[in-house]
Amino acid sequence: MRTSRKWLSQYMDLSDLSLEELAEKITNAGLEVEAAYPLSSGTNLVIGQVVECEMHPDSDHLHITKVDLGDEIVQIVCGAPNVAEGQKVIVAKPGAKLPGGEIKKGAIRGQESNGMICALFELGVDPHMLSEEQKNGIEILPENAPVGYTDPLGYLGYDDEILEIGLTPNRSDCQAQFNLAKEVGAILNREVVLPEFDAASDLGDHTRFALSSKTEKCPLFLEKVIGSITIKESPKWMKELLRASGMHSINNVVDISNIVMLETGQPMHFYDIDAIKDQEITVADGFEEEYTALDGITYQLLPEDIVITNQGKPIGIAGIMGGDDSKILETTHGLIIECASFDHVSIRNTTRRLNLATESSLRYQKGIEPMAPFKAIDRAVQLLIEYADATAIEETVQIGEVDGLEKILHCTIEQINDRLGTNFSQEEVMDVFERLDFDPEIQDGVISVVIPSYRTDMEGMADLSEEVIRLIGYDRLPSTLPFMPMTEGKLDEQQRMIRTTENVLSSLGLEQCITYTLISTLKKDNAILSNDEAIELAMPMSEERRWIRTSILPSLLGVVAYNQARKLSSVNVFEISDVEGRCQQRKHLAICLSGPLEMTPWLHEETPADFYTLKGLLETLFDSLGINRARIRFTENKDEGHFHPFRSACIKMGKETLGYMGEIHPKYAKENDVKNVYMAELDLSSLMETKKSKIKFTPISKYPTVTRDLALIVDRELPAENIVQLIEKHGRDQKTKEKIVKEIEIFDVYEGEHVKENEKSIAIRIVFGSDTHTLKDEEINNVFEMMLESLKKDLNAQLRG
Repeated sequence: MRTSRKWLSQYMDLSDLSLEELAEKITNAGLEVEAAYPLSSGTNLVIGQVVECEMHPDSDHLHITKVDLGDEIVQIVCGAPNVAEGQKVIVAKPGAKLPGGEIKKGAIRGQESNGMICALFELGVDPHMLSEEQKNGIEILPENAPVGYTDPLGYLGYDDEILEIGLTPNRSDCQAQFNLAKEVGAILNREVVLPEFDAASDLGDHTRFALSSKTEKCPLFLEKVIGSITIKESPKWMKELLRASGMHSINNVVDISNIVMLETGQPMHFYDIDAIKDQEITVADGFEEEYTALDGITYQLLPEDIVITNQGKPIGIAGIMGGDDSKILETTHGLIIECASFDHVSIRNTTRRLNLATESSLRYQKGIEPMAPFKAIDRAVQLLIEYADATAIEETVQIGEVDGLEKILHCTIEQINDRLGTNFSQEEVMDVFERLDFDPEIQDGVISVVIPSYRTDMEGMADLSEEVIRLIGYDRLPSTLPFMPMTEGKLDEQQRMIRTTENVLSSLGLEQCITYTLISTLKKDNAILSNDEAIELAMPMSEERRWIRTSILPSLLGVVAYNQARKLSSVNVFEISDVEGRCQQRKHLAICLSGPLEMTPWLHEETPADFYTLKGLLETLFDSLGINRARIRFTENKDEGHFHPFRSACIKMGKETLGYMGEIHPKYAKENDVKNVYMAELDLSSLMETKKSKIKFTPISKYPTVTRDLALIVDRELPAENIVQLIEKHGRDQKTKEKIVKEIEIFDVYEGEHVKENEKSIAIRIVFGSDTHTLKDEEINNVFEMMLESLKKDLNAQLRG
């Protein structure tokens, strides 16, 4: 937000404050002044008149001039191409201090020069505010400029000081100079006198103008016909204030629309009355066509854009810019005022798409107070009557209403002090509310305040507390130590499990990865272990980042593809991440193995990346997390789109599916540009939520063990797991009930010669041992015979001869 000392001085006395003091007080109250500087600068300046101008004898571009300064005529060498005899100019006398340095007497190519004839940019004026003619030469003053006048910058209206204020999002009210003046007046505790213009637009004869709306994005629209106006130059004060705001003066009517917008914060638009056929305007959307705006550029309208139309054709992009065919011209004799409220989200979207940021659109996007349209039309009518000779005024036409404007908040002194940690008196707090025009009243210790319509940021007692400390001063806050509950510096249960998982997998040779949470539609459609509907972003950065993922593996496969494409033969990675759907958020673990997990080249040994290695990794992880292997089952995997149909498994704990593991399907591998990948994805949240077994440590038995091998002929379709479970079931001594089967290992599976086509041979090694004594043959034989009998009876397993 940009304002100036001259603008604020219209409403209050600032004569006793320097620019730095004013900026400091505003900043200390919460509105940060980002820059404070003079509009122009220069000392020892005077208005002079060029009485002679000749070419320099030793130059093709310098001129030798004689300039009348009122009390003397001096010679000045000037290099500006537009200097000429008879001109009134700004002269910097010797000793003058300008932004570029100090002016001294001297000689230029042998000719005496006593000063400098100045251009405005040499006096610190922003070049963006100057015309091309002004930037390319000296400033030519009006013919009636007083020769010898020692304040030429004041004569031109450049004697102002600029404040650039960074507004927080909740203080959009200070986009209006009237509201900003109220704020500064409250900060300085000074009386603020604003122009009187209430009800200035109430006058007017009957109108036949028809106003309508075909969109819900325009809750309020005001229109007024001014039948007769005079186009002329704007008054000096108006041009100066526009200049201080960084805007150019056009003519009195256009300048009034801009001044009113700056004063009230409400954008408005003036249409040439002759351009509006049939005296009719309709607010609508749904247009899809090209449209040429006021800047002469043609834009593509889309159905979601709000437009102002006449006879079904657009004449303005609502809230952003009017049309080239209805702008105010030198020949305009009457106008139609538009003043409305529009949906700020729609304005923001249209502005961004068209790359068309205007003063109007910026204000709509940040938010405008509900009463601003009424204030703006009143002020506009007042200024048009005074400075544009407005007559033939018709009554205001309105569609829509503004309801619920009065907001009353309550608080007590105790609540204010408790929140702030202060001991402010009732008089201090009441004084703050009075300075803010909150009309405070107190009854039975409760303060009631009426919030002005422009303070849309005020919602409750917390906001009232903020206003009190802002205006009284943050330096009044006492120095106290914060009260904070102490927390024990340790990981919670979930964090410990994640840390354990990371440590186990890293120690087994895997690298941890972090991939993007946002994924493409293709990766979303290939989600593995996804039990929820994916969430689509309303405004994705790109097609590759459109969805919030519900599965990690598609992203982790991208890591494998990236590394394999760069000739890395061993890529073994894992990732732990949150996945989120519309109904729930879970934590998943994904693993990808490709290439040897461990290698010892000089021994010609390696741990290959295969189904059993991956299964072993997962079993080791389950053990480390305190989940007994007996609770985990590896069953048939029905996902044949992502996994190889005969080299994968579904991981279950009870009836719950924990995840999937196995070799990638060849077709899916080709789609992802990967080779020989074994992968898994687990619902880590389920592991965290399940009850864990306590990990018990027992000493190694000091008694010897006995190993026995047996080979069984069984049906080819019989899972080997059934054999292991049956052996474990009968692994106890019948007398002592001690479990004497310590280990069961399947070391060979054979199908082929000497075995029937529908059968297979499974070789099993069983380790017997006791923790209390040395086992006898009789004890081992009893258990072994019982196992064989049960295997034959329950599984039809025969000892291989």
